[in-house]
Amino acid sequence: MSGDVPEGEGLAAAAVVLTQVALPEGLAAACAMSKVPVDAVPTSIGAVAVCRDTAVGEPERAAQVVSRLLENTPVVLVVQRDGQMTAARWAGGAQDEEIAPGLMLDGAPAEVEQLLLGQVQAADLPGTVSSVGMSRWRAVRVLAAVGRAGRRSR
Repeated sequence: MSGDVPEGEGLAAAAVVLTQVALPEGLAAACAMSKVPVDAVPTSIGAVAVCRDTAVGEPERAAQVVSRLLENTPVVLVVQRDGQMTAARWAGGAQDEEIAPGLMLDGAPAEVEQLLLGQVQAADLPGTVSSVGMSRWRAVRVLAAVGRAGRRSR
C-alpha cells in the first residue's frame, strides 16, 4: 500500500528500517559486517537504520539483511520515493506484509518522518553511528561489547 505525502514533490528518495535494537552502535556494527551502508539513529522505540543507498532494491536489501540478523524480531522498512511512501514488515530475511505508511508513521518517533521527508539528516541527530567505514574488526568488538552489556543488564 502507498500513501501520498502532500509536500513530497521533488523530495530526494529516503528509506529507513525501524528496529527494536536498543543501541545504534550494535545496529551499525551488524550492518557493517554485512556491508550494508546505513546510519543508525537512536529513537525512543529503538535504533533505525537510515539507508545511504536508496536506489531501487537497495533499501529492500538492507531490510532483508537486518531482519535476517535480528532473527525472530520483525523490522519495518519505510521508503519515500517521488512523494509516495510505502511500508512493509520484514522478518527472517523476507518481506512479510505491506502496512499503511500513514498508520506506521502515526506511531513512529518524529525523527522518522523528518528523515523520510528530508527535514533532517541522520548525521545531524545526536547519537548517530554509521556502518560506513567501520572495519570488520571494530564491528566485531562493538557487537561483543553490546552483547556483554546486554547480558549484564538481565
